[in-house]
Amino acid sequence: MSISIAIVEDLDEVRNGLKSFLSLSKGFAVLATFKTAEEALVDIPVLKPDIVIMDINLPGMNGIECIRQVKTKVPATQFMMFTVYENDEKVFEALKAGASGYLLKNTGLLQLIEALKELHSGGSPMSANIARKLVTVFRENEKKAEPVEALSARENEILLLLSKGLLYKEIADQLSIATGTVRQHIHKIYEKLHVENRTEAINKAFGKN
Repeated sequence: MSISIAIVEDLDEVRNGLKSFLSLSKGFAVLATFKTAEEALVDIPVLKPDIVIMDINLPGMNGIECIRQVKTKVPATQFMMFTVYENDEKVFEALKAGASGYLLKNTGLLQLIEALKELHSGGSPMSANIARKLVTVFRENEKKAEPVEALSARENEILLLLSKGLLYKEIADQLSIATGTVRQHIHKIYEKLHVENRTEAINKAFGKN
């Protein structure tokens, strides 16, 4: 089954380029493209795409506010930021709004394809320097972070590795357990913390609300 995509991007060249490339890529179906957040707010809850590729700097409402408003209407839809902004404030604001991935526009198209597949399978793909920013912040918080009482020792361990940006397979390799076991633990973590994804779990556990 194809991964359904919506694109929110005001630059015609970028928007049309993404649409053409993804439409020709096996395993993807572009449902719609939008030049403004206002248009996206109306149609995304109806279309319910698997993934929305979202720019930040849009005319009128910005992409982060768009996610904040539409995420509750389509909780199963994942949001991938695709932007030129790489400052800490924009990154954290986007993640807190509900984005699960963050790529810079200098990302190669083949890397974008892999990132979209990773996002769809439960990962949180990010450009390398964005991931480094997050790791730096979470390492600083790690010293202050107390184990979450509701979680077991193993679940706390996995949550900490999630906060460092590791993929499920990387966590499995580091802990010498099966990837399926990692998924089971993460599902229990989400249930216990009453969250739906990695970003919400990290925000709740590390006080990034």
